[in-house]
Amino acid sequence: MDMVFCRGCGKEIHETALSCPHCGAQQTGPKQQSSSSKRILPAALLCFFVGFLGIHRFYVGKIGTGIVQLLTFGGLGIWALIDFIMIVAGSFTDSEGHTINLWT
Repeated sequence: MDMVFCRGCGKEIHETALSCPHCGAQQTGPKQQSSSSKRILPAALLCFFVGFLGIHRFYVGKIGTGIVQLLTFGGLGIWALIDFIMIVAGSFTDSEGHTINLWT
């Protein structure tokens, strides 16, 4: 039984706790901790240069939304811009919900 520190208040809590019993702050779940085998750099470059075609979404395995971006020209560029910001910030996920958080 391992103890970890709360992300909100810093008090010790059990590692399986979803929220802190002291302050109520949500803790990182196991799905959010896993990282994807895909990398930020190729996804960011694809999104920057051909984001309006949704190629970066095909790269991470999101085929359905890739097709939608292809047909809408990346949501007229707005959707592609938001994706680019999310990719660079490290909050973009692949088709399995794993965070893309490694650059190379």
